[in-house]
Amino acid sequence: MKFTIDRETLLAPLLTVRGVIEQRHPLPILSNILVTARDGALTFTATDSEVELQARVLVSDSVDGEVTIPARKTIDICQALPAQARVDFEVDDATKAHIRSGRSRFTLATLPASDYPSTEEIADESVITIAQSELKRLIDLTQFAMARQDVRYYLNGLLLEIAPRGLRAVATDGHRLAVAHLESETGVEEEASKAIIVPRKGVLELVRLLTSEDAELNIRAGSNALQLTVGNVRFTSKLIDGKFPDYTRVIPDGDACDKRLAIERESLRQCLIRASVLSSDKHRTVRLTLNAGTLTVAANNPEQETAVDEIEIDYGGGNLEIGFNVSYLIDALGILPSETADIFLTDSSSSCLIQPHDQSTCQFVVMPMRL
Repeated sequence: MKFTIDRETLLAPLLTVRGVIEQRHPLPILSNILVTARDGALTFTATDSEVELQARVLVSDSVDGEVTIPARKTIDICQALPAQARVDFEVDDATKAHIRSGRSRFTLATLPASDYPSTEEIADESVITIAQSELKRLIDLTQFAMARQDVRYYLNGLLLEIAPRGLRAVATDGHRLAVAHLESETGVEEEASKAIIVPRKGVLELVRLLTSEDAELNIRAGSNALQLTVGNVRFTSKLIDGKFPDYTRVIPDGDACDKRLAIERESLRQCLIRASVLSSDKHRTVRLTLNAGTLTVAANNPEQETAVDEIEIDYGGGNLEIGFNVSYLIDALGILPSETADIFLTDSSSSCLIQPHDQSTCQFVVMPMRL
């Protein structure tokens, strides 16, 4: 195997795929990148056995072959080379790879390409057609609410509900919920509708890959994996095998909530940020007091320090005092796609519903905390 390539052309795909690599993985070969030269193209593949990224570039001078090379060391070498440098890469046997550029010489230990894990075939496949920008919007609106290392493993990911006339994304960590949906023809038949859970790491890699372009994506969604191609990068992720909870049961009915207010989103977010400075580091609780014309936000901590902030609001309903994790409110308001937030409340023990003004394309639910 042999090829010659510009430093920048080589470095770009290496940086693209390195996000899924775990340096301390129990399988040493998963700390490597699989490099394949075939028919004038180089393919760089990285995986952690759950998520796989594959980037492809064209090369004019190459000899076909494949090998796995240490990811971190190869990237460090390329980054240390001068800009616009030409790089010669050659594998002369099954155990060593040689990188040459100018007067620099590097010899790296390799592992056999035949030992590198391959992507499993996608079973029970449905193909979805969606604009890249729309998929990015759905993920951006919901991914922040995913759980982190929860024992309820099905919460450590993003639910995608696929139907002929729409796509819905849902995430929850058991204390907050984010839902966003797109009403559009997906190209999926009714009988091919499905609900899949993409693991957290896969979702975060998608966030990094997707752009705001309107170019159409073809998404292959199966019962065991999800795959799509963005530019010259192919993304494949296994799915979480589990049943997502019935999230619709925890979304308050806005029409049934007797305390409703429309408030300038950024004003409320800044008010919460100011009060959060003196909230407890452990619980992050703030007290919201709702009165006619005024919303008061208060926080305190074990050091007996207090913060009180208030903003004027257009509200004439009943009084209410309720506690929330301030970080959850700040996260939801920060991603809300409108200047005005509609907030629906009932009592101090009921969840709060936040959504864009006069629309329900996305909804955020935050559970209350005991004061």
